[in-house]
Amino acid sequence: MKNSKKEDNLDMTSGNLFKKILIFALPIMISALLHLFYNAADLIICGQFGSDNSVAAISNTGSLINLIVELFIGLSVGTNVLMTRAYTLKDKNRAQRILNTSVIFSIITGIIVGLFGFFMSGIFLKWMKTPSDVIDLSTSYLKIYFLGLPFQLLYNFGAACQRSCGDTKKPFYILALSGLFNVGFNILFVVGFNMDVKGVAIATVISQIISGLLIILLLIKGNSLYKLRLKQLKISGEALKNITRIGIPAGVQSSVFAIANVLIQSSVNSLGTIVMDADGAASSIEGFVYVCMNAIAQACLVFVSANYAVGNKENVKKSILYSTIQCFIFSFVVGGLIILFGKQLLGLYTDNPESIKIGYIRLTILVSTYFLCGILDVFSFSIRGIGYSLLPMIVTAFGCCVYRVIWVFTVFRVEKLHTNLTLSLCYPISWLMTTTVHLITLIILFKRIKFEQLEIK
Repeated sequence: MKNSKKEDNLDMTSGNLFKKILIFALPIMISALLHLFYNAADLIICGQFGSDNSVAAISNTGSLINLIVELFIGLSVGTNVLMTRAYTLKDKNRAQRILNTSVIFSIITGIIVGLFGFFMSGIFLKWMKTPSDVIDLSTSYLKIYFLGLPFQLLYNFGAACQRSCGDTKKPFYILALSGLFNVGFNILFVVGFNMDVKGVAIATVISQIISGLLIILLLIKGNSLYKLRLKQLKISGEALKNITRIGIPAGVQSSVFAIANVLIQSSVNSLGTIVMDADGAASSIEGFVYVCMNAIAQACLVFVSANYAVGNKENVKKSILYSTIQCFIFSFVVGGLIILFGKQLLGLYTDNPESIKIGYIRLTILVSTYFLCGILDVFSFSIRGIGYSLLPMIVTAFGCCVYRVIWVFTVFRVEKLHTNLTLSLCYPISWLMTTTVHLITLIILFKRIKFEQLEIK
């Protein structure tokens, strides 16, 4: 049993950090890739066996889901940072309060946001100028999707607790299992029962329920630092204050990204269903590059938090440097494969030659520059890991959100530039600007901060 614990829980403050960051990130990465694969399976199954507009209908909901959900998922970053510090300093009482508060908070917010999303879905889609031949399907998908939100948030907060204690494998196993159920029910509902997008949405909700229940069972089993006891669940005001202090700026940052993306999706919608199909398919494929780098950024957050807690400045620097190098590697390897086989991959989503052509242009532009987005996340998460959550939110809000909004209302409005190519170009430009500012911020913080062992507050 001792060997098993050593294998599952990494020491994040000593040893070969490059190797440990990679070991920590890989299960998160594979989990995210599986999740993307399952989402891609949704689109592929609907594209092959559903109605003509089912792919466009599901793709159209992505940015809206992110806008509503990401604020609350971002709050799990607060749980991540605080639990990492508690684990590093072996503070069992504080870890228990963080766990209890996170579980209750995720359930309550999941119910509130789920109900809000369910009743507002149709209105939001109209505001996004969703085409009339797609809006009914999109509304049906969204309404069902939001019913599973409490379980989705429960999994995210529970997984954050586990990963903060160095265990990334068990959350991965849970997500892999629930994803297999998702694909199985997709085939059953769409191919077997001809339920189209409703079948995909129901399969998604079932998989969310499975992952939420399994993470609860894992937390009840517990570890050396905490154990979930349902009869003793209560919110700690101190823990909630600190979770929201760190988590709200992280959630707002994700939400402002989503606001800009909703605006861009509305602009895509104005270009017609063919472009919507192309954009949705390309976006799904691009995600395979992004989640690889985001997993490394999540690992960086945990390692920076742990080493900052014990006052190890050199290891904080190494964590950032090694994570940046790994982002480069995964971006070029995975991105290169996607560009090489991009047209064939797009062909899995749609058989329309025009959609494939448009999608491949976007795919090439974004995938070849996605390393900028990965490094942006590494720098942003690092700043958050040393306790400055508001700074990266402000920088990202202006560098990505405000800039993209200005781009849509100026450059995109020029008649000759009113194309999907123009929309695609705003992403790498905003990544480069924001990454540069984050780097400058990090350099300034390292000159000002005193690195000494923390007393958790």
